Amino acid sequence: MACPFDEDPIDEGAALIRRELICRRQRILRPRIDVLSHSDSFLYERYRFTSQSITYIHDLVHPHISNITRRSLALTSQQLLCVALRFLANGSFLYNVGEAEHISRATVSRAVRRVCLALKRLLPNFVHFPGNKPIESIKEEFHRIAGFPNVIGCIDGTQIPIKAPSHNEADYVNRHSIHSINVQIICDAGCLISNVEAKWPGSVHDSKIFQESNLRNRLQGGEFDGYLLGDRGYPCQPWLLTPYPDPEPGPQQNFNRAHCKTRARVDKTIGLLKARFQCLHYLRVTPERARDIIAACVVLHNIAIIRGEQHPALHMEDFDDEPLHLPANQDGREVRDAVCKDHFSV
Repeated sequence: MACPFDEDPIDEGAALIRRELICRRQRILRPRIDVLSHSDSFLYERYRFTSQSITYIHDLVHPHISNITRRSLALTSQQLLCVALRFLANGSFLYNVGEAEHISRATVSRAVRRVCLALKRLLPNFVHFPGNKPIESIKEEFHRIAGFPNVIGCIDGTQIPIKAPSHNEADYVNRHSIHSINVQIICDAGCLISNVEAKWPGSVHDSKIFQESNLRNRLQGGEFDGYLLGDRGYPCQPWLLTPYPDPEPGPQQNFNRAHCKTRARVDKTIGLLKARFQCLHYLRVTPERARDIIAACVVLHNIAIIRGEQHPALHMEDFDDEPLHLPANQDGREVRDAVCKDHFSV
C-alpha cells in the first residue's frame, strides 16, 4: 500500500508551474468603447476633432493603417487613429494614453507611429505654397488685416523641444540651451500652414533654414508675384520684407506698424498649432521620429482649419524672443522703400 507522503515532489512542482502558466495565458480583455458614440465636446476635449472630422481623417488614412486581420482582437483603423490623436492632443506619456484607452504602452507607440507616417504621406495634399486659394484671394485677405499690399505669406521659426539625441547631440542645443528642432512655418491670413521645414536642429538659425529651402529658390526665380513678411531675423530681400530697424517718423513707422500687425498672423498660427497638439511642447523621441510627428500635426492643423474646427485656447508663449538682426541687401531695401513710399506715405 502506497504511503500518501510518497508522492514525487518534482511532479507536484511541475503541475503547479503548468497551472500557473495556464492562468497567465488567460488574457483579460477590457471592453473597447465606440469612440464616436460620445458627444462632440467630449471628442474635441480628448482628440481635438469632432466626430465628422475624425471620420474624415479616418477615410484618408485608413488604407495605410488598417490591420490585415482581426487576429488577437487587433485594434481597428479607427481605434488606431483615435489612440494617436489622443497622444498628439495631450502630449502625455505613452503609458498614460494606454491606460486611458485600455491598451498597452507598446500598442500606443505602434499606433502613433503608423498614424503619423500615414499623415506625413498627405503633406503634399494639405501643405502647399502659397495656399489652397487663388493667390489674389490670399493677398486680399492679408491686405484686410492692416493694409499691407501684395503679401502671400508670413514666415517664422519655432523651436520644438525634444529629448537629447544620442548622435550629434550638440547640434540640437538651441540658444536657450534646450535640445530642439527648429521648424520653419509659413502661413496665410487664415492661419493655414502653406509651408513647413521640420528637419533642422535647434542650433540652426531661421535665416539659414530659409536660405537652404527650395521655396527660397522658387521665390528668387520669380515663380510667385508677392512678398513674404518676416521679422528682423531674416535679411530683407525683394521677396521677403522685414521691418525697418530704426524707423523714421511717418511712412517708415506706418510701414512697421502694418508689417507687425500682418506678420502677427504667423505667431497666431504657431500658437494654434502648439495649443491644439500639446505633444509639441516636448517630444520624448528621436529627432527622426519628432520630424514625422511634427509633419503629422501640421497636416492635422490644416485639416482643422479647412473644416472649421474650434480653435483651442491660445497661450502665446514660445522660445523665440528677440531675433538676431540681419542687414538688408540693396535690392531688398529698394523694394521695401518703394512699398513704404507708395502705400504708407499718408
